[in-house]
Amino acid sequence: MNKLTVVQDDPYLEPYAEALQYRQRLFSDWLQRIDTHEGGIDAFTRGYEKLGFAVLEDQSVEYREWAPNATAAFLVGDFNNWDRNAHPMHKNEFGVFSVSLKSSGNVCPIPHGSKVKISMVIPQSHERIERIPAYIRYATQDLSKSAAYDGIFWNPSEEYVFKHQSPPKPKSLRIYESHVGISSPEGRVSTYTEFKNTVLPRIAYLGYNTIQLMAVMEHPYYASFGYQVTNFFAPSSRCGTPEELKALIDEAHKLGITVLLDVVHSHSSKNVLDGLNEFDGTDHCYFHEGPRGRHELWDSRLFNYGHHEVMRFLLSNLRFWLREFKFDGFRFDGVTSMLYTHHGMGTGFSGGYSEYFGSQVDLESLTYLMLANNIMHKLHPHIVTIAEDVSGMPTLCRPVEEGGIGFDYRLAMSIPDMWIKLLKEKTDGEWEMGHIVHTLTNRRWKEPAVGYAESHDQALVGDKTIAFWLMDKEMYDYMSDLSPLTPIIDRGMSLHKMIRLITFGLGGEGYLNFLGNEFGHPEWLDFPREGNGSSFHYARRQYNLIDDKLLRYKYLNEFDRAMQHLDIEFDVISSQDQFVSLKHEVDKVIVFERGNLLWIFNFNPTQSFTDYRVGTKWTGVHRIVLNTDDKQFCGHARVDDNGKYFTTNMSWNGRDNFIQVYIPARSALVLRHDE
Repeated sequence: MNKLTVVQDDPYLEPYAEALQYRQRLFSDWLQRIDTHEGGIDAFTRGYEKLGFAVLEDQSVEYREWAPNATAAFLVGDFNNWDRNAHPMHKNEFGVFSVSLKSSGNVCPIPHGSKVKISMVIPQSHERIERIPAYIRYATQDLSKSAAYDGIFWNPSEEYVFKHQSPPKPKSLRIYESHVGISSPEGRVSTYTEFKNTVLPRIAYLGYNTIQLMAVMEHPYYASFGYQVTNFFAPSSRCGTPEELKALIDEAHKLGITVLLDVVHSHSSKNVLDGLNEFDGTDHCYFHEGPRGRHELWDSRLFNYGHHEVMRFLLSNLRFWLREFKFDGFRFDGVTSMLYTHHGMGTGFSGGYSEYFGSQVDLESLTYLMLANNIMHKLHPHIVTIAEDVSGMPTLCRPVEEGGIGFDYRLAMSIPDMWIKLLKEKTDGEWEMGHIVHTLTNRRWKEPAVGYAESHDQALVGDKTIAFWLMDKEMYDYMSDLSPLTPIIDRGMSLHKMIRLITFGLGGEGYLNFLGNEFGHPEWLDFPREGNGSSFHYARRQYNLIDDKLLRYKYLNEFDRAMQHLDIEFDVISSQDQFVSLKHEVDKVIVFERGNLLWIFNFNPTQSFTDYRVGTKWTGVHRIVLNTDDKQFCGHARVDDNGKYFTTNMSWNGRDNFIQVYIPARSALVLRHDE
């Protein structure tokens, strides 16, 4: 048996080679089954075209639904005055019900915007149950009547026509993680159109090449941040219509921005009336029955990834968002929960390889992830997939053909934890340079990572943004240029830039920022809920703060722009040539080379260094391309940006040459060299 590439590259996987081969066989068996019974991966993953509602050219409607337990089913809705017997459905041998509604004079028999349901008879009690169709494309909520959603038949007379192609797959990801609903300074739910018109231009100005849209798949409880999905094929109606979301994505493509969807296939809402739970009257239609089908911590249902129709549903769901909405890939939520039977609960991962194999691995869901990545990349080669995994599963970001699970990137989730821990528990003088560098660079070989200092997780109530950890209540009184630059604000502004810059330069092959954190958003994130009096006060992003030219937020915003443009000009993030030459624990100085640039950080809170000797592999003149101490970034302008640094041909810190620089306390320099 040929040795898998991942085993050749990592000898520590040798004892688990048989387990990796077994995963490959499970994957291959599924592909063969799809080819044999479904006519190939393209047809199988377009199941959404056959299940749910299909409007034909003559405006006739065909509706199909998989509900194997039901003995009878009827389509009901506004269009037939909710007559429970008017439109009976036929059941085939696979448990799929179907009904055809003929058009009259090319007029659709179901008006656009009608409420619809499937009414079913279940054998256990012979009672009627009614559900929203599983493949519904739009659902709305009228809180004055009920918290449950209504399924809406979506068939607009003018569908949105995309005008722009997706941009090429980014060489390096610079991700602006976004939640449309909170993207306005106003205390309300913002819309897709508002995000398109007001936030996208800001993202393009900063230089991000990717946005990651959170909480798009329909979820009845706003405060769940989109993680209790009920309607997997419906974009959240609280932010607008499907056509308005398409227009947002099209505008992003016009600006050259890749658009990723935060996809939640790790679990599902346990709602019965408007979700998939007990869809056909059983506990196990889309989910495992019993305890295996329930996530105790999340209070939600878990998919049965080994079932043929569930696999069709989930893979078709991915394909739907790629084809119908032109998303360019996915950030998969909750991958750790999917990979293990214990779902990561009560488990601390030490990095020992035995933790990633054996009975604790859920092979059914792992196989689903292999299929999802492999199939979607084959059908849409430009897409990007990112895994949210805290466990460090080896091979997660290696191609399936090499023995991996197939993701393009994983989130470097230990990095934000490190920064918050340092800010919470240690004084500046106690920061360990070696620990910072190790955490930033500790990633698996050939498995790209997305580094970030903070995401939505760190901004949620119960924690604070990095800016708030640094400056806290002084942000309310001393962020104006007309007020004194207090020691706390000065420290906060300096470290906010340095934390982001070293994460950007050393933390991965991609970089992520959560909307608003680039300019030091002062407050946490909390959605309206019973515990806060249904307040929107913290469910917003205050972009007005950077528009006020008297406030110091503008300096952090401009620094973030300069940082993004470093990658645009010098290909920093995609560079594999990375070398850390200095981690000085006494001086608190870190020096490294990446992206053909020399990076120098002085985390010392009080000590500046004159003629500090810095090793470099390059000869010739070095010049500053970014200086955190610039006036334009609210610095003190202690370094001459036009200065030239000449190399001395003598070995220093493992490099062939050195330069001597002035590096002020709490500042960083990035230097290029003349060829």
